[in-house]
Amino acid sequence: MIDVSHINCTYGKRTILSDLSFHLPQGSFYAIMGANGCGKTTLLRCIAGLLRPYSGEIKLSGRAINEYPIRELAKTIAFVQQHPQNDLEFSAFETVLMGRNPYQRHLQNESQADWDIVEQCMKQTNTWHLRFSLPSQMSGGELQRVMIARALAQQTPILLLDEPTSNLDISHQFEIMELLCRINSEEKKTILIVVHDLNLALRYCPNTILLKDKAVHFMGDTEEALTPSKISDVFGVESKVDKKNITILGLKNAQ
Repeated sequence: MIDVSHINCTYGKRTILSDLSFHLPQGSFYAIMGANGCGKTTLLRCIAGLLRPYSGEIKLSGRAINEYPIRELAKTIAFVQQHPQNDLEFSAFETVLMGRNPYQRHLQNESQADWDIVEQCMKQTNTWHLRFSLPSQMSGGELQRVMIARALAQQTPILLLDEPTSNLDISHQFEIMELLCRINSEEKKTILIVVHDLNLALRYCPNTILLKDKAVHFMGDTEEALTPSKISDVFGVESKVDKKNITILGLKNAQ
């Protein structure tokens, strides 16, 4: 479903990703993890078509991403960014309704079906009670869940999320991750999610891509990814892994 082939990404003279390649089959669910600055967000933005790699190629279902018209790409990939805009004066309902834009013709009004889809997605993310609220009236976590609802309203086969639980309290973190697991299982969406919390990834994400040194350090089963040795290699900390729980013991080689 997603093929990333030998991509190189730079910001100015700084190389962020170097000769990075992987393949995600349709319906897979992968976490992206790595130390700060390793290129997790850059990778997602490249797959979403928001950044163009300096070299290399990204394909969706065998078709190069730069060959997709904007509207068709918006029907294929939905992207939830880490820091949603909070300065727009649209209600939560209007914001989620924007997810239906790729399906509307020029100057066409929203249909009842569009409204029904928005209601369903807002109820899925526990935001229906916020439908009349403006961004300034919502907490960071509430706004994040509204943005997830908007992505779901796009009804795309691929869902990209950049640390979607970073502004949520513990109960809503679990709620969103369980929702993503259910969507992946029932709707067979391909989900690629940047996760900061090791325990959250271990609990909910079947597979993981570890990034280090501008490339893929490991890709596969999350339990195999989050071992003490790999956590030490990638994050520079010592840890203890006990069943589904990871305890950070301290910095690597700390005296």
